[in-house]
Amino acid sequence: MKTVCLYFQVHQPLRLKKYRFFNIGQDHYYYDDFSNETILQKVAANCYLPTNKLLLELIRKFDGKFKLAFSISGVALDQFDVYAPEVIASFQELANTGHVEFLAETNAHSLASLANTDEFLSQIKLHDAKIQKYFNQKPTVFRNTELIYSDDIGSVIADLGYQAMLTEGAKHVLGWKSPNFLYTNAINPRLKLLLKNFKLSDDIAFRFSDKTWNEWPLTAEKFAGWINELPPDEEIVNLFMDYETFGEHQWEETGIFDFLKALPEVMLKGGKVRFDTPSGILKTHQPVSAIHVPYPISWADEERDLTAWLGNPIQDEAFEKLYGLSEKMKLIKDEQLQKDWQYLQASDHLYYMCTKLFSDGDVHSYFTPYESPYDAFINYMNVLSDFILRLKAALPTSDHQNEINLLNDKLNEQKLLLEKYKKEVHLLKQKSNAATKRTSSAVKKKLTRKTPTRKKSDSGKK
Repeated sequence: MKTVCLYFQVHQPLRLKKYRFFNIGQDHYYYDDFSNETILQKVAANCYLPTNKLLLELIRKFDGKFKLAFSISGVALDQFDVYAPEVIASFQELANTGHVEFLAETNAHSLASLANTDEFLSQIKLHDAKIQKYFNQKPTVFRNTELIYSDDIGSVIADLGYQAMLTEGAKHVLGWKSPNFLYTNAINPRLKLLLKNFKLSDDIAFRFSDKTWNEWPLTAEKFAGWINELPPDEEIVNLFMDYETFGEHQWEETGIFDFLKALPEVMLKGGKVRFDTPSGILKTHQPVSAIHVPYPISWADEERDLTAWLGNPIQDEAFEKLYGLSEKMKLIKDEQLQKDWQYLQASDHLYYMCTKLFSDGDVHSYFTPYESPYDAFINYMNVLSDFILRLKAALPTSDHQNEINLLNDKLNEQKLLLEKYKKEVHLLKQKSNAATKRTSSAVKKKLTRKTPTRKKSDSGKK
């Protein structure tokens, strides 16, 4: 029997208003409230509310046999609180069924995992608290921003105690292997990995309404048939996609809601397929092997790498300038500065600066509110320049000493670790030398026992 894992990402960035050079030092409010409210309420009406209602009906109809998972960014939750509290209420109804799992992620939907471990851990802790507050669940499965994953990132997540992590079933990582199994982190095998089946996921998320696609129109029966045709030993099919697929990216007129409504019944018919949440899969399936991901992967674009957010000069400059503030932000108690710091880390700001113009250019232009990547860069750097001025003003003279103390503490920690490792190396050398001496002594004794005493030959006599 195959297990289908449906997972949806829910995120809306706080879009920045047009912020000119002359605003720096004068205007400390950065957000386009009109656009943020308008877009959020539109997406809520088209996607969140009707899809949540449909999913609730399906869960009740199939009496728990239909299950799924969400991760909702902290930035989205903050906006729901202000602009659409009814959306939170509808997600809470889903949580109360006991058949919907809410995953952990970074609070700011950020790239902190690539820049600063302390900031990464801080955001995870903050997001966990929000999930417990809103949905009364303590997440046990982690989903990083944009499904970004590497061996090192997975190891950090394992050390935090999470049982599993979601990521992309990237071809260049898997090679001949299939994404339709449970895997483990290469450094710490306690962390299990669920890999997105990007072909089947993208059939729904991107190709569903494409009339030039040779499989259009996509019906629930056809899709279920593809899953049933997979090799019998391939146990898990992970369908991961943006929640806005339903009603926003794929409009209601395309038939996307009819497809979703029919899918569980068609899938469950015959008893060959079951639905489960990520944590549920961990209880019923065993990993087949580790996968090695030395360099970060993501679910974006053809390359499945980081080039949607990092790689061109303007993205790298913005990223480095932003995360160059990390240590100073540890000294800041100002609540508004901390909020702005979080919102400015959303990966969307760097995504808008992407200069790809080929295979994925249309996708990037669809999501950006700017006329060009360079407009996005200039606007963002103007905002960041003002933020830096506020940050410096919030660090009075006395706090400079705190910063020095903090850096000294870090330096002392490094010195202690260095001394510890030196001692360990010294002990290992001593043990190695002792072992070498014992081996040498044993060899000499052995040779002494085996080599007979040589008598003088007659030719040696005078």
